[in-house]
Amino acid sequence: MFSTTIVAQVNDSYSYSKTNIASIEEEEIIDAFNLLNRGDKKAYTIGHQLRKKARTHYAKINAYLLLAHYFKNRGLSDSSNFYVKAFINLNTVGNDSLICIREMAAYNILAINCNTKGLVEESKKWHQKGITLAKKYNEQESYFTHLHGLAVNYVAMGDLSQALRLFKECLSYKKDPEITMGSYINIGEIYAKNKDFETSDLFLKKGLKLAQKHQANSAKTAILLNLAANAQVLNKTDKALVLYERAIEIASKHKFYKEKLNAEMNIGSILINAEEFHDAELIYSLALVNAMDLGYLDQQLFIYENLKNIAVYNSNYRRAYNFSMKYFAIKDSINQLQRNKEINELEVKYQTLQREKEISILQVEKINQDLELANQKETIQNLELQREIEKKENENELLSIQNTTEKAINENSLLRKNQEIKEAQFLVQQAEAKRQRSIKNIILYSFLVFLIPIIGLLYIYYLKLRAQNELNQKQEEVNEQKIASILKDQELKLVKASIKGQNNERKRIAQELHDCIGGNLAGIKLRLNNSDASDLASINHQIDDTYRQVRSLSHNLIPKKFSENNFYNILKEYLNNILEGSSISSNMSAYPVEEIDLLNEGLQAEIFKIIQELITNTIKHAKASSINIQINLIDNTLGIIFEDNGIGFNLKKETNGIGFKNMKSRLKKISGILNIDSNPKIGTIISIEILNLKPHKQ
Repeated sequence: MFSTTIVAQVNDSYSYSKTNIASIEEEEIIDAFNLLNRGDKKAYTIGHQLRKKARTHYAKINAYLLLAHYFKNRGLSDSSNFYVKAFINLNTVGNDSLICIREMAAYNILAINCNTKGLVEESKKWHQKGITLAKKYNEQESYFTHLHGLAVNYVAMGDLSQALRLFKECLSYKKDPEITMGSYINIGEIYAKNKDFETSDLFLKKGLKLAQKHQANSAKTAILLNLAANAQVLNKTDKALVLYERAIEIASKHKFYKEKLNAEMNIGSILINAEEFHDAELIYSLALVNAMDLGYLDQQLFIYENLKNIAVYNSNYRRAYNFSMKYFAIKDSINQLQRNKEINELEVKYQTLQREKEISILQVEKINQDLELANQKETIQNLELQREIEKKENENELLSIQNTTEKAINENSLLRKNQEIKEAQFLVQQAEAKRQRSIKNIILYSFLVFLIPIIGLLYIYYLKLRAQNELNQKQEEVNEQKIASILKDQELKLVKASIKGQNNERKRIAQELHDCIGGNLAGIKLRLNNSDASDLASINHQIDDTYRQVRSLSHNLIPKKFSENNFYNILKEYLNNILEGSSISSNMSAYPVEEIDLLNEGLQAEIFKIIQELITNTIKHAKASSINIQINLIDNTLGIIFEDNGIGFNLKKETNGIGFKNMKSRLKKISGILNIDSNPKIGTIISIEILNLKPHKQ
């Protein structure tokens, strides 16, 4: 039987919101989303052009989202992730609710892309982030879209019970028929995998009724194929044939060629099992023509394999040989197409890089040409300025010659007059020099008389300042010693108080054990040594009383901080205190905080010790710069995601240490599940799930 299994992955229902300024760009985006819904490749061209030329912020971010959708629909996860991350970085305009809705849509794309690449844990993380945001803003449609995706993750992980629970929760949302029909199909498939075909048929029929109501022909065809497959497994061939014929009728009418082909091939399988080889060969031959027309190579392989088996049964070995050769030829074609596909993808990436490189070169050449033209203009201007400068220099040279001649005449007359003046001045200067020397001597002697006492006073003041500084330094040292002594005394008092408290607690526990529990045990031993059948009831009563005392004592040992404080605040305070002064940044979120604070005190103590161990391991070994902790409580299931960006570790070598053994032992006591995703130089993601939580503390 050719497999017709369907796992419905619901896409987000993203709607484009126009800004107040109606622009041609926004109209183009709306048209592009409509083309994308119809599978038209023109959507990519519009999105790629708007990504480069868009003038409005809304048009640009929605162009990125359009391209992310386009590549996701074609299974090109890396390209889709590139555009969706660019979209998230730009998605900062609008009211909080609008930003949140767009961000949840982006998270759904990332989750689907990760699931496509087999990164189920990463996909699960994005769906959980989407669920947290949806709850915060009360966005029901986004919440159930991400919840449906999370259920698909659990199917991929093989946790069918958890997936079934989430799919059934999705059925409570009635506003989106696609989510409801997808949940019915997946629930039916899960029950079929568990061999519960009766329940599987029940949910598939509910989905069929809804598909008929909404005229969802694609879902109707898929459900009929699953119902027929269940009947075929149960050997209800007549019922299976009727259902396959109905599926073929709808598929033919609406051109669902692949579904029609699958139904025809499964009818052929039924005919082979009934040993009606002639009819089986006929229907397989017709199906082969359709498969070749459509280019479905996997179906051609299946048909050739069955035609070969029919030929072998009829002892027509030559015909069987021909079918085998065609089978292997198709298989070689599939392998070649796979290689060509990889080569084409690489070629497209190479050509894209080449075009971008050529554009960059042309831009550089244009800049160089503009610079060259500017330099030429500047050179012409410099030449004109040079000519003007030379002309001015010639004029200045003529004027300089004339000035030189006149200057020489004037200088001769001035020299004669200066000679006469100098002779007269020489005599005056001699007399003035004598007078100046007398005045300088008087000033010098007066200055020395005043300077000597001032120097003495300054020296005395300097000695006083130095002595004062030394005294201040000694006083500061004495104060520091006093402060250190006071701090040590306080630390010593705290240590003594702690030791005294511990000793008192040990003494109290010892007294409880000796006086109450020890006395009871001694009495029970004495009664057992001298007992008969009539004393058993009394002994049982005394054993019960001892058990209650032990239980009371153990409850008193639970740390009081979990009963007197909010659990989330204790965790956050511990994280801030232990990372204070370090270069490690931290982020911790919890939802819903009120319900998490009301968990059982014993469970809170175990969770605190587990997170304490994870933080200690990260600080000691991971060399991380950031720590991210998420705590979610959904339907009595507590989920903890601990993530760091450190150097990671090898799971095969480093998960048998004392720390991991202690965590696993604690998780075993509280029915917890531990998942670790880490690689060297990448980082570590640790996921913890605790199912079926006990009632909350009072």
